[in-house]
Amino acid sequence: MYATRAMRAAFRPTARLMKPVPNEEQAAHTISQRLRRLKSIPPELIPLGAVVGLALVAAGYSSLRHFMTDKTIRLKRQNRAAEHHAEADH
Repeated sequence: MYATRAMRAAFRPTARLMKPVPNEEQAAHTISQRLRRLKSIPPELIPLGAVVGLALVAAGYSSLRHFMTDKTIRLKRQNRAAEHHAEADH
């Protein structure tokens, strides 16, 4: 039995895999090399990055402020003896 045209197309290697892997001039990039790559970011994505960064900073500030100022929040378990007694009854 011969392979059909669809089967030959399904099992042939893709064009991307047929190309050789390009050689990098240096595998471990320095900080200055990474900073130079920032220029390749499309300019229309910079405001999006600024908004997301600002949102992360605001969320961190808000959470930290809430944990520091709210005295009714339980950060640790309390009354462990009662919890152990309730588990033993069930």
